[in-house]
Amino acid sequence: MSNKLKDILRKKLTKKELALVPSSYNMVGSIIIFSDFPKQLSKKEKIIGKEIVKNFNNIKSVFKKTKKYSGKFRTPKLKLLAGESNKETEYKENNVSLKLNVEKVYFSPRLSEERKRIFKQIKNNEEILVMFSGISVYPITIAKNTNAKEIYGIEINPIAHKYALENLKLNKVKDKIKLCFGDVKRILPKINKKFDRIIMPLPKGAKHFLNLALNKIKKNKIIHFYAFSKEKDNNKIIEIINKECKKNKKQCKILNIVKCGQFSPRVFRICVDFKVK
Repeated sequence: MSNKLKDILRKKLTKKELALVPSSYNMVGSIIIFSDFPKQLSKKEKIIGKEIVKNFNNIKSVFKKTKKYSGKFRTPKLKLLAGESNKETEYKENNVSLKLNVEKVYFSPRLSEERKRIFKQIKNNEEILVMFSGISVYPITIAKNTNAKEIYGIEINPIAHKYALENLKLNKVKDKIKLCFGDVKRILPKINKKFDRIIMPLPKGAKHFLNLALNKIKKNKIIHFYAFSKEKDNNKIIEIINKECKKNKKQCKILNIVKCGQFSPRVFRICVDFKVK
């Protein structure tokens, strides 16, 4: 879209301004969200937004982030540049449809391939736990694309949980998924079972929940642990995992370290896949 957008904007912007138009954005259903808009374009951002809505039939709204993911639920603050002010949309990926409000819940369309990477590893009849399950993208994607036996999801954001329940109905997977609303630290100890695979898609602070995951994973089964890390600091993440395993009298084997997105310059979202022995 970025090349077509620049062609459309040639009559509206100077060459200097055109070079500053961000090529990076998130497309969530009928909504486009720009993360960073240069200050030099502040007087032209509404023109850019209007041209996007006018020339791309599938786009109904254009927003920019005024505050990045923050707060207890890691949600953004958005400003409307053009189109409808409605922040609710329906997003599709990997054979699933998901309803969400892009300002009220944390969601990244850029993790679509990472979610596919995870579900392709899942074997028949696995029992799976997704900590911090949000609008239930991981549980539903797994339910629709694998023969997993049962999937649990735990989410603390009440609005995300509400959308998760709607999305279960929308995708007709209620029989495979059990969703729990509340704090993982309070909910998980009450779940009287262990899992074949645990997914921890909370890159900021997941280390504080690792001991809970280690107590709920079956022997010789897998945890997918997400974190933010500079490339040179990946060993520090592995040290955290090894230290927590040792504290819980378990051994772990690192299977894979996957870079699955950029958080900021030189800082990446990574996933460490490891087996707990």
